[in-house]
Amino acid sequence: MAAGADREVYGRSVAKGAHLARAERLQGATGALATAAMAAMEEKLPWFAKLSAQDRSWIGLVAQSGISAFVEWFRDPDAHSSMPTRIFGSAPREFTRVISLHQTVDLVRTTIETIETTIGTLLPPDDVPIVHEAIQRYAREVAFAAATVYAQAAEMRGAWDARLEALLVDSVIRGEADESVRSRASALGWTGAAGTTGSAEVAVVVGRAADTETTSNVADMVRQAAREAGADALCAIQGDRLVVVLGGTSKPVEIVQKLAQWFGPGPIVVGPVVKDLMSAVTSARAAVAGLRAAAAWPNAPRPVQADELLPERSLSGDGHARRQLANEVYGPLTIGDGVLLDTVSAYLDSGGSIEATARTMFIHANTVRYRLKRVADITAYNPLDPRDAFTLRVALTLGRLLNPEPGTAVL
Repeated sequence: MAAGADREVYGRSVAKGAHLARAERLQGATGALATAAMAAMEEKLPWFAKLSAQDRSWIGLVAQSGISAFVEWFRDPDAHSSMPTRIFGSAPREFTRVISLHQTVDLVRTTIETIETTIGTLLPPDDVPIVHEAIQRYAREVAFAAATVYAQAAEMRGAWDARLEALLVDSVIRGEADESVRSRASALGWTGAAGTTGSAEVAVVVGRAADTETTSNVADMVRQAAREAGADALCAIQGDRLVVVLGGTSKPVEIVQKLAQWFGPGPIVVGPVVKDLMSAVTSARAAVAGLRAAAAWPNAPRPVQADELLPERSLSGDGHARRQLANEVYGPLTIGDGVLLDTVSAYLDSGGSIEATARTMFIHANTVRYRLKRVADITAYNPLDPRDAFTLRVALTLGRLLNPEPGTAVL
């Protein structure tokens, strides 16, 4: 029995010695294998020749590192089980930006195929089947390692992009947009002219953030929905507020109607359209003020334009809304003899009665109707509509307070 055990130990020793000898022969062939692999890449992969010399040299180092790592793993798989996951350590982090995961798979496949076709000329025939089987196992581990590297790079890029996007949106809200903001937005895929008309117009949208466990995915969903609707989007969650910067569309309300499901309950306010990202602070200011004042109009549409909330914004202390109403609504009515201003004032004071207005002003009712139509044409607010009448009432009050000199603008 002892003799049998000795023979078994001797047999294992001989097998181990043969395996180590085989590994040494494989070690001596690594240089030739790496050279053959690089030649095969240049011949079979058209995109490889278009890379810079530095990038090709990095790929060569990775290929040689992979072949050397295979030899170490082949010598003792148990001792070097983590070797496949470390072969990308010789490449810089930017390596994942130079070539795609698909191209990396092509590189691995080309290298493996080259080794399989070359080892027959570099190793004894008895070594070839064993090395061939080992390389198949090792290739699978390398594939998993490559996927891990690119997954980690994508995760890091995604986290960085999310932080950059939040900073960009914050810069827009605070009015600090400059040329650096434009370039950083471009790095995130912002074109500013995604619409079919080639428009670079921008509008800022503000609403409540959805209070769900999927909040972290909201930004991705909003961007995807905006792209499908033909617009660019930058998105950020600021506390309980969801801010979306839409670009490439002159009709943001139509876009926002398709994005409304990703907002939380409550109003969604769309700022006015501005010419580009650099001017977006104007839209952002109006949208934020509109969200703050929207509670005063419970029946407001969803989404609602910030300019539709001018009276509520004025009452809540928004100086821009006050000046806009005084200049754009009250101001035009003071031009000329002022009869339109007198007529709409009398109409509002009489409780919205055309006949009472006519009696007060000693004119025909049809004259009142004509003048009120002129008011609607000039201001875009129809005195016969209750909501527009309310806006006109606030505008006239503000105009008299802020613009005592008829025909002058409020600064």
